[in-house]
Amino acid sequence: MLKELQEKKSKFLKDAEELKTNRNEWNSKASTFAKRRDELNKKTKELIEKAQEYRVKRDEFNGQVSSNKELRNDLNDKANEVYSKVDGIRKKDSTTSGRSLNELRKEIDHMEFKQQTEVLSPEKERALVDKISEMKEEFKKKKDQLEQNQELKTFLTEAQGFRDQASEFHKKVKEFADLAQEYHDKMIECFREADKTRADADAQHKEFVKAQETADEYHKQFLKLQKEVRDFDKVIVGLKKKTKAEKDTKDKVEYKKQAEDVYAQFKAGEKLNTEDLLLLQRSGLL
Repeated sequence: MLKELQEKKSKFLKDAEELKTNRNEWNSKASTFAKRRDELNKKTKELIEKAQEYRVKRDEFNGQVSSNKELRNDLNDKANEVYSKVDGIRKKDSTTSGRSLNELRKEIDHMEFKQQTEVLSPEKERALVDKISEMKEEFKKKKDQLEQNQELKTFLTEAQGFRDQASEFHKKVKEFADLAQEYHDKMIECFREADKTRADADAQHKEFVKAQETADEYHKQFLKLQKEVRDFDKVIVGLKKKTKAEKDTKDKVEYKKQAEDVYAQFKAGEKLNTEDLLLLQRSGLL
């Protein structure tokens, strides 16, 4: 029975070692997943912070767009007021016929804005450019004709001055609008990449949880087997003590019987050797 118990204990020890190895392997996998997850979460945080920086820059440039647009519009309004005065004088004096400079200027501005902001086919853009050129030529001819009147020339020079200043602010509007769009695109790209890395981090976290649960299950089985081994140790130790006690008792009985036989020989007058005498002495019979 003792041999069977020892063999079973050895098997449990071997199984426990295998469970320990599996537990350590899965704990290592869990650590790898956790490390990758943390790296991706850190990258996600950095991308979001970068996107927020781009958002701030975009908003700053949009603010510049609004400021310069307001200045541009104020100057255009002043130019239009002067052109309105010119139109008033023109109509009063019947200086020219047809559309006014103000109307032509507004239409040219509208078409130029359309050219700058809309995506047109090559044919439509070519037609629009031709139309703008045609209207600019008409505007120049009408302006030259009006400038023959000194009063109108003064007004037109003033209006053109406002228009030139407005044009400079318009360039700034476009410049800042382009920068705002650039930083907006960068912001969107950062947020898009952050969403991807966050999803990757979530996937790594799921793998981490699975690996950790597997490692915990192996550890649970390992602890169970360790307890079984300790229980076997207790049984084996107890069995060994019992076997030894039974052997000691048997030896004592045998020893006493030998001593009694020698003592009987001694009483019968037989000669005893040194070992016999020591046996009697140790047994207390002599």
